[in-house]
Amino acid sequence: MTKSSGTMPVVNAWNEWDTLQEVVVGSATGACFEPTEPGNRPAVRGPADVPFPTGPKSDEAVARANEQLDGLAALLAAHGVTVRRPAPYDFSQSLRTPGFEVENQYCAVCPRDVMITLGNEILEATMSRRARYFEYEPYRKLVYGYWESDQRVAWTVAPKPTMADSMYRQEFWEWPVEERHARMHESEFCVTQDEVVFDAADMSRLGRDILVQESMTTNRAGIRWLRRTLEPKGFRVHPVHFPLDYFPSHIDCTFVPLRPGLVLTNPDRPIREAERRMFTDDGWQLVDAPEPVLTNDDMPLYCQSSKWLSMNVLSISPEKVVCEEQEKPLQDLLDSFGFEVFTVPFRDVFEYGGSLHCATWDIRRDGTREDYFPSLSSRSAV
Repeated sequence: MTKSSGTMPVVNAWNEWDTLQEVVVGSATGACFEPTEPGNRPAVRGPADVPFPTGPKSDEAVARANEQLDGLAALLAAHGVTVRRPAPYDFSQSLRTPGFEVENQYCAVCPRDVMITLGNEILEATMSRRARYFEYEPYRKLVYGYWESDQRVAWTVAPKPTMADSMYRQEFWEWPVEERHARMHESEFCVTQDEVVFDAADMSRLGRDILVQESMTTNRAGIRWLRRTLEPKGFRVHPVHFPLDYFPSHIDCTFVPLRPGLVLTNPDRPIREAERRMFTDDGWQLVDAPEPVLTNDDMPLYCQSSKWLSMNVLSISPEKVVCEEQEKPLQDLLDSFGFEVFTVPFRDVFEYGGSLHCATWDIRRDGTREDYFPSLSSRSAV
């Protein structure tokens, strides 16, 4: 990676939609099935008595996913975007720390889960699952390259949690739906509140303002840490909640900013009304995504995500969006709002935990930090 010679830092991304210039696209190479652990109970879609596989994914499954990830990389490159890929990593290695053991790790398909760019800063999340404890490793060489090539680049690593048994509320998985719904309104999920825990994919960037979903993968301590770390740098951090989501995890299948003034929302998971007003007070339009082409029953056998991966779009610019090939109703909706829609097949990536947005980590977009919520600024000035 060469030294920066221009005026823009090599790391620069303040929101989810400015024109994309450099990105990391994930890789399925070396991927394993996610193991059962206190923060995760993977299950096969189908008969309840079929055990979830363990160990490495098959060569065929990896090849299918990599073909589609390569297709996304090629599309972005055709639009002038510099594309980087994670380094090879052996996810079949077991882990043992003072707090836990786990039989294998997971994959590098979804860099968005662990890495986030906040302006000119790279932030590594804590992660919330044992199998993902070292998931930053495939990106570490890239991070060093960015950090060494431009002294304006900051690099922050969140404190690693113990991931010991005490960090999890293991009875969560046995709660009936009624109890889960009641506890959900108290934001009590499978992680406790005793340690700093967050996944980067629970964050969404809107210039000066950062949304953070409280979820199964991000707790209140994690949000406090983000506030104390980011607000002195001029950001405003906003916890957000989606009370009808029984298993909230990662915001980018629920609440997706597309450009200033427009958010794609999940009709099954409306944002808490008091938090919605942050947007409506400044004239933002919240538009429900159409029903996905795939139902939950149609999702790939080993996929742990919901049908709402359909919403997991990637913005190339405020006018250009990449959408999964088969999601025609969503493509038509985006077209009606004036977007130029590009499509790629991505269904074979779904079983690795994400779609187009999840499978990318944007390093550089044009633009600077803007304030898209002047009403918040007015109130804080009073």
